[in-house]
Amino acid sequence: MNELDPEQRKLVTLAMAARVRTGADQAAALRDTDGRCYAGVTVALPSLRLSALQVAVAMAVSSGALGVEAAVVLGDESADEAGAAAVRELAPSAVIQYIASSR
Repeated sequence: MNELDPEQRKLVTLAMAARVRTGADQAAALRDTDGRCYAGVTVALPSLRLSALQVAVAMAVSSGALGVEAAVVLGDESADEAGAAAVRELAPSAVIQYIASSR
């Protein structure tokens, strides 16, 4: 995590806190174009399945975010196509960083 700039470290810290708080396998955090940050974890209910990144995007959009600067996904290394697509709808050039992390 040392090679990350302070803003990316903040996103990692938010994702880590959400992951620890919930015990989720994966967490994500994103920063909108106003500098506000949102964190989310994977939702796996019988009636609703969302990736951590999808949750973070939904939180941002429901809070009025018009764009995304950057996002971090912490945990499972697998690419999240649906979450990445949601970010790209708001900001095609936003940076999405996937960080494998053990508990």
